[in-house]
Amino acid sequence: MLIPPAHDPTNPAFVSAVEKALMDFLGGLSERADRIGALPLLEAAQACIAGGKRLRPAFCYWGYVAAAGRPADPDPLLRAAASLDLLHASLLVHDDLLDGSDTRRGAPSAHRRFEALLPGPRATRFGEAAAILLGDVLFSWSAEMFESAGLSPEAIRDAAPVLATMRSEVLCGQYLDVAAAFGATDRSTPRAQADTAEKVLEFKSARYSVRRPAELGATLGEAPPRLLATLGTYGSLVGRAFQLRDDLLGVFGDPSVTGKPAGDDIREGKRTLLVLTALENGNTHQREILTSLLGAPGLTEEDLTTAREIIETTGARDSCEELIARSTRDALTALEGVDMDAEGLSALIALAGLATDRDR
Repeated sequence: MLIPPAHDPTNPAFVSAVEKALMDFLGGLSERADRIGALPLLEAAQACIAGGKRLRPAFCYWGYVAAAGRPADPDPLLRAAASLDLLHASLLVHDDLLDGSDTRRGAPSAHRRFEALLPGPRATRFGEAAAILLGDVLFSWSAEMFESAGLSPEAIRDAAPVLATMRSEVLCGQYLDVAAAFGATDRSTPRAQADTAEKVLEFKSARYSVRRPAELGATLGEAPPRLLATLGTYGSLVGRAFQLRDDLLGVFGDPSVTGKPAGDDIREGKRTLLVLTALENGNTHQREILTSLLGAPGLTEEDLTTAREIIETTGARDSCEELIARSTRDALTALEGVDMDAEGLSALIALAGLATDRDR
């Protein structure tokens, strides 16, 4: 299997290789799903994993290369790395359900897809129930794909703690995000709200999206402690910048590019660092208006425009851009002077840019 050069670590060849690994694995489950009578679940899973940036598999693959150089046979590593996108699909299915999102990557979200299979008054409830089960089975299949990727028993054993930590952190981080959106966390002071947002940023996104995938690959490559520590620092910083970019796109992104409705984060009432910065910087009138709009039912395009203007005029957008740039610079600085494979280093530098400078 042809893997692209490090200066272009997620080029179409890599993306296609990951997609093929995923489709091959899911295709191998068709007899099982048919025997049980759950082919619609498998078909929905195949739809969920189509498309995407494949950043998590890329961080895993090139984390390995940074530690051990290119593998003689890349297929087991590629399959193991690709399994992270089944985990990601699992979380997106549940995330869309929790957020009430109608679309994902320009197509109907999973619960809406299932809802369309059952016309009538119970369609909505069926769609929600089926989406929960789809997310659960994708989570299970991610573990199955990793364990059957062709890695050595020793490699699977060594990777198990990293995967367990990654899964636990992202689920707990997701809970904290939901709790914050519903006002079930401490909102007594701006500092308390910021502390919660920082934890969500780190555990729901930064570690799950970048740090743990890179550490997983490096662990499979038998990286020494110093390299693992470096990748941990790099991964958290790039992952934070990645999520901050996502937060900006969630408010200012073009739906035709992002595949998600504009202003969803405002509709969902998410108190991201972007929004909290606007609340902190704004005057009393701006704070009152923005607070009243967050999570309010029936928001109009005019309401969303008002929220965007407040975020912009309070300097929150510029502040977020500056934090993205600083985090990315600090991440690249962390890689300096650490012994690792040159091609792996080149790929990690390129991936930092791809993760943080994007429009979707």
